[in-house]
Amino acid sequence: MEVRILVVDDDPELRESVAEVLEDAGFDTTVAETGAVALRKVEEICFDLIILDLMMPRMGGMEALPLLRKKCPRAKIIIITAFSTVEVAVEAMRKGADDYISKPFKVNDLLTTIRRNIEEARFQDCRMALDMDGTFNCLSNPIRRKILLIGAQDEPLRFMDIVRQLEIEDHTKVNFHLKILKEANLIAQNEKKSYVLTEEGRKIVECIGILAENLSG
Repeated sequence: MEVRILVVDDDPELRESVAEVLEDAGFDTTVAETGAVALRKVEEICFDLIILDLMMPRMGGMEALPLLRKKCPRAKIIIITAFSTVEVAVEAMRKGADDYISKPFKVNDLLTTIRRNIEEARFQDCRMALDMDGTFNCLSNPIRRKILLIGAQDEPLRFMDIVRQLEIEDHTKVNFHLKILKEANLIAQNEKKSYVLTEEGRKIVECIGILAENLSG
């Protein structure tokens, strides 16, 4: 999934340099030269991450921060500051920042900070999705989890294909678990009666992988 990033900085050289680095790294990047422009941009696009310079004329980053947070509650916000003090960081976090990076910074440090925050956002989204009662009940059973992972092979599966891969002789039991997954809208049947993951099912499989990575890391 493409990650959309907004870079907010009044320094045109730094702003364009950061945008170029992010574009080269594969991120969909938009720029804004002031806090006011940034607020207009977030009305048009739901950004996944915002990089915000604290020191800007007129509307500074600290003033724009809570407004951006209100308009983009799920976006990760990373502040850029030339004055890296505990007080500044705490104040920024209190107003809605998720992380900060100090000037001057290295490109690798910036990219590492961005990727860490994106991963945290994905982890949080998955936790919310998996916390839903219906989804949690479905995933509580190892057979149903395995069916979803089998379905992630990107090929429609016939009933007997699933039975063979599960290595379960009791066809009634397999039917029972498939029915529960269908009722939870995690799998569906196509016109040939083969089983496929729904969009929600694919998201859940992705979440299982993300959670496994984070919990083992």
